[in-house]
This record gives sequence, structure tokens and C-alpha cells, in this order.
Amino acid sequence: MSPGWRSAGVGATVAGMGFLDKAKELIGQHDDKVDQGLDKAGDMAKKKYAGHDDQIDKGVDFLQERTGEGNTTAAPPPAPEGEQPPPPPQQ
Repeated sequence: MSPGWRSAGVGATVAGMGFLDKAKELIGQHDDKVDQGLDKAGDMAKKKYAGHDDQIDKGVDFLQERTGEGNTTAAPPPAPEGEQPPPPPQQ
């Protein structure tokens, strides 16, 4: 067994998994950029795999909902009648 690997059967892990924790933290801090990148990747995939737009959109939506605060690129829901919509997020 190579150094740095810990035998745990199925799901063995690399010693020092701190980089994954750091990646999760950065994704959470820059969720808007992650969502924009996922949208861009989805657009590129649609060009390459024409005719699979629905599946690609579902995949992008799935990923955006599971990163940070969900899909930050989606339009906010309409405000209830008589109320002002919330201001756009500051960047």
C-alpha cells in the first residue's frame, strides 16, 4: 500500500483531506461564480451534444442546487402583491 493511503476497505481516503475542506469552503464563499461556471459549462455541453438540452439543464440545475446557497443565477421569485422585490445581491 502506498504511503498516504489509509486502508479502510471501500471508501479508502487520502491522509490530509484538508484540501477538500478548503475547496468546499471556497465554493461556499464564491457560489455565484461556481453557478456562472456551471451555466457556461452547460452551454458548451449543449453545443457539443445537441439534442440533449433537457438532460444537460437538469444536470446543471442539480449541481447548482447542491453548491453553496443553491442556484444564484436563477431569477428570484416574484414579490407578493404590494411588496417591493428584494435588491439584487452585492458582488
